[in-house]
Order: sequence, then structure tokens, then C-alpha cells
Amino acid sequence: MFTGIVFLSAVSCQEQVEHTAPAIHARDSVPLMTSYGVNTLISDSGVIKYRIVTEEWIVNPNLNPSRYIFDKGVLLTQFDEKFNVFSYIQCDTAYYYDKKKLWELRSRVKILTKSGIKFSSEELFWDENNHELYSNKFSRLVTPERSLQGRYFRSDEQMTKYYVSNTSGSFVRGDLAGGGTTPAPTENQGDSTMNGIPRTQPRPRTNLQN
Repeated sequence: MFTGIVFLSAVSCQEQVEHTAPAIHARDSVPLMTSYGVNTLISDSGVIKYRIVTEEWIVNPNLNPSRYIFDKGVLLTQFDEKFNVFSYIQCDTAYYYDKKKLWELRSRVKILTKSGIKFSSEELFWDENNHELYSNKFSRLVTPERSLQGRYFRSDEQMTKYYVSNTSGSFVRGDLAGGGTTPAPTENQGDSTMNGIPRTQPRPRTNLQN
């Protein structure tokens, strides 16, 4: 605890007045843990499946809401049984709100899924409670069959079902018509419901940081 006490000299022979500032508790702002140069393997059911790499990892339960902070970027990769990387998530800044079970990824967000889908945006939220991903900023989604981009994105955690609003992109004609495999790019604009995600109103912008 540190208490700041300031003494001011009074004018015209008045007595000194003591001004005491409120106490500042270190635990109100200091992180519980800060780790540097993190390169950690994560196992699932006794099998190593993931690697997390970050230059700085801060755990601060004293903030409201409490969070893990990755100010200098984070890279999460997933391996197969031969330790070949087949999917990853990376971004310049990330926050994990542990009480809310919500990830907030910021700046140059890039994802490659197990099925070969590529996603990029400047923002992405991962809601673990509702098992969904969403972004309120311009996003680009590239699959083996199509390429989509729009100002609002929402999908399930595996990105097998997704929705993009105000889209423009190219598609394989056979994929839309239900037959044929010869690529014939066509342009599409509007709202697209892809692979079963219902169309909903965009989520409000999330601002959880103090």
C-alpha cells in the first residue's frame, strides 16, 4: 500500500492543511502473472495436439472484466498424429475474457481450418458459450468452392456453417446450379446464408476493455 500525503503552505499566516490522497492498492491493477517468450505444447487426452506461441502472456483477474492479454500477438496451431500443422489461428492482439468464455482477436486475424477454409479480418470474436464466431468488420472467407467477403460474418466454431452479409465474391457455377465441376466464376452481391446458418441481425459491437 502506498499513501501520498501533500502538505501545502497557507497564505496570510493560515495554518497548514494536510491533503491525503486515497490509497492505491497494487492488486487493483497489477497482473497476477506475466510470461515472456511462451512456446507451449498442449495435450488432449494424453496426445499433443496444439501449440501456443506468444511473445507476452498476461493474466489479470483484477481488471473488469478479468482477462488474459496477448498484446504482442498470438499463434495457435493444431497438429495431426504425425505433428503436421493442418490448422492455425493468428492475430496481432488477443484478449480472453475467462469469466465470459469469450475471445476477442484484433488486427490481421487469420485462420486456416482443418477443411481448408481460410478466414481473414481485422476483428473476430469467439463465443465459447454459444459455440460461434462473429465479426462486425469487413471479413473475407475463402473455401475450396467459393470466395466471400462482407461487412458482417457469423459461423459455427468449425466454420462449416456460416453467414456473410452484404457479400461480394466469386463462386463455382456448378456449385450453385447443383451440377458440373468446371470453374465458372460469377459475382454475387447481397446477403448470403451458406451451409445452414440462419440469417440474423448483426451482433452489436463488443467493447469489453476498460
